[in-house]
Amino acid sequence: MAHRAASSPVLGQAARPATRAPRQPRVGFEGRMMTPGLILLAALSIVPFLALIAMSFSRVRLLGGVALDVVGLTNWVRFFTDADMWMSWLRTIVYFVLTVGLEMVLGIGIALCLYRVLRGRNILLGLLLLPMFAAPSIVGLLGRYLTDSTFGLYAWVLRSLGYGGDILGSPATAFAAVVLMDVWEWTPLIALITLAGLSSVPQSVREAAAVDGAGGWMALRYIIFPAISNVLLVALLIRSMDAIRYFDIIWVTTGGGPADATKIVPVRLYETAFRFFDLGYAAAIGLAMLAFSIIIARTFVRLLDVRGLTR
Repeated sequence: MAHRAASSPVLGQAARPATRAPRQPRVGFEGRMMTPGLILLAALSIVPFLALIAMSFSRVRLLGGVALDVVGLTNWVRFFTDADMWMSWLRTIVYFVLTVGLEMVLGIGIALCLYRVLRGRNILLGLLLLPMFAAPSIVGLLGRYLTDSTFGLYAWVLRSLGYGGDILGSPATAFAAVVLMDVWEWTPLIALITLAGLSSVPQSVREAAAVDGAGGWMALRYIIFPAISNVLLVALLIRSMDAIRYFDIIWVTTGGGPADATKIVPVRLYETAFRFFDLGYAAAIGLAMLAFSIIIARTFVRLLDVRGLTR
């Protein structure tokens, strides 16, 4: 009995599971192989970013070698007090809203029409996607050719309708032209993403709604749009990130003119850096564009996080 009583604590201790220290995550073979490349990519990203910050507080001299003369907040004060820069930001916001808004509306409409097509959908989709595969500079050259006041097709059509002015020579029409060129190129992307989302909507749900008496508009509002809302949000994020920094079409067609009517912030940044060689002020503009892009991206990521799509 004494021996059994003495051995019972030992048995009790042996019965309890031993607590182990949490294992530290170890870098595997794949991680060790990727480390040099990740370090190189980090250096290629961080070093230019730090150089850009230093340039924004300096006056960059290029004669006799690159040299930075520290000027403090001069470039930033100029940025916040430059009336022309604020007008460029206003044009950028208007350009952003018009292009992204029209692309979303037209892309969703085209996707809904293609979804109802039963025969020849792949052929129509292939033709629809052709503008998206052209380089933006090629799209700009094509648009410049078609809007030429002498031999352009669009200019001829507008003259037939009573408009005899130069499309790219007037501020209002030039701005509308570059917006429509951007819409023509990137609406197919929105249509493709929306069509993929429509294909994921169960057919049984749509049939059940039709049996319950839901018409086309009610099914679109209460069934289809809620089902593809996350896909539309991702498409909006993709196009927004590209529209903020768009440059090619405007530079090829109008160069920011006429009378700065199409000079959005990326065009002004290019002119400041590579035409006037004011690299310090250009660095401040570039950092402001980066901050604006981060704000837009964080807004969409937060919306995606609310919907549980970032997990």
